[in-house]
Amino acid sequence: MTTDTIKAVLTPESLATIFPKERTNDFFEALFGDAAEGAYDIELAYRECDGSTLIMELLLHERPNCCLACNLTQGLPQVFSRHPVINITGVVRELDALLGDTYTCGDWSLGYTEQHTSSLHAIPIKIAISKN
Repeated sequence: MTTDTIKAVLTPESLATIFPKERTNDFFEALFGDAAEGAYDIELAYRECDGSTLIMELLLHERPNCCLACNLTQGLPQVFSRHPVINITGVVRELDALLGDTYTCGDWSLGYTEQHTSSLHAIPIKIAISKN
């Protein structure tokens, strides 16, 4: 499996099974007691792979009539890294299964929140991978 093949395996459809849209509402329900209090929707996306590091993203899409302010999202990597609903360890485990016997996912870390636009922020997930 090459890095092009990894990209072909990590499609938006396959990633939506790992991180379904409903997880955003579950997260806000756990955090605020009401899913409607959330200012964004979370989507798992593929960014890139160089053969030793797989970089995924948690994309934060601003919800209608909400504000995705920088001060709201800057502390999220620390929250997401340990929140049981977001479950990054489980996400990495499922990515590992999706990659099959060719690559193995190892340690992971979350990067800093990046602002792509005022209505789209991203949190990179850096995953060490090794070829089997």
